[in-house]
Amino acid sequence: MRASEVQGAVETLVRAGQPIYIWGPPGVGKSDVVRQAAASLNRQVVDIRALLLDPVDLRGLPRIGEDGRTSWSTPDFLPQSGNGILFLDELNAAPPLVQAACYQLVLDRRIGDYHLPRGWSVVAAGNRETDRSVTHRMPSALANRFTHIDFEVRLEDWISWALQEGMAPEVIAFLRFRPRLIHDFDPARNDKAFPTPRSWSFVSKILEVAEDDGLLKELIAGTVGPGAAAEFMGFLSACRELPTAEILLADPAGWRLPSDDPALLYALCELLASHASPESFGAITQIAADMPAEFSVLLIRDAVRKDASLVETPEFLDWAENHAEILV
Repeated sequence: MRASEVQGAVETLVRAGQPIYIWGPPGVGKSDVVRQAAASLNRQVVDIRALLLDPVDLRGLPRIGEDGRTSWSTPDFLPQSGNGILFLDELNAAPPLVQAACYQLVLDRRIGDYHLPRGWSVVAAGNRETDRSVTHRMPSALANRFTHIDFEVRLEDWISWALQEGMAPEVIAFLRFRPRLIHDFDPARNDKAFPTPRSWSFVSKILEVAEDDGLLKELIAGTVGPGAAAEFMGFLSACRELPTAEILLADPAGWRLPSDDPALLYALCELLASHASPESFGAITQIAADMPAEFSVLLIRDAVRKDASLVETPEFLDWAENHAEILV
């Protein structure tokens, strides 16, 4: 399933009270999708990294009561009330004894003296065995307690999220230009740094603060790998031929793209889309009208993704009427 479908599946299964296991390669955003589903359902999330637990951590420590009988002290990270998602991240990376401690919690919603409140659901996630990450084979008895979902990386899903999060337009434009690099993970290469949706979000943060290009290249290479970093730095150099968004929006008729280079067109689309608002949309549609049709559609579509209210503006209706043959 793609990210948007995974979120819908999680929301449905949480409402049904069915435990869920999300499988996917490193860095694709499994935990982000769980948090987005929880926010959509207005539920809290308790994130438990199973890899860091000992078996006793879930059951709690034993204590002897006044009657001489042993009971168990419930750990404070387990929820006591309300509604939410108990998220067991990296569950299959946990040692087998920790996974075994989850059996009763997943199936019977209890462990020792603890009972998971009625308004809480269990969601787990982990990397696939084929990813050569730290994993232990999940016992069949535990696996059979979950509904299993495979997470598939799709560029368009990530871009929709990136636009809402205010990701650097240069990163979005680059991945439009080189879509294969949204996730380029080969377990056989054993790379320390490689491109993933998560690592590109790190690149966006680095761009906000790095001022020296030499240092920037080294930091990006340490985030997405040297090959992807070299391509990105070349793309970034081309992007710098563009004026700022403020200059473009202030005088949309007074500037023209110096060439039909796709890299510059992608960069222009994401630069303007990142500044889309009802106030700027008239200038954006004016620039879009002078672009090749496919890039005009890309620009307006990403602007609307950032601010859905733009579809109600007269500028959007005029643009849509002029591009009806493309939109059909």
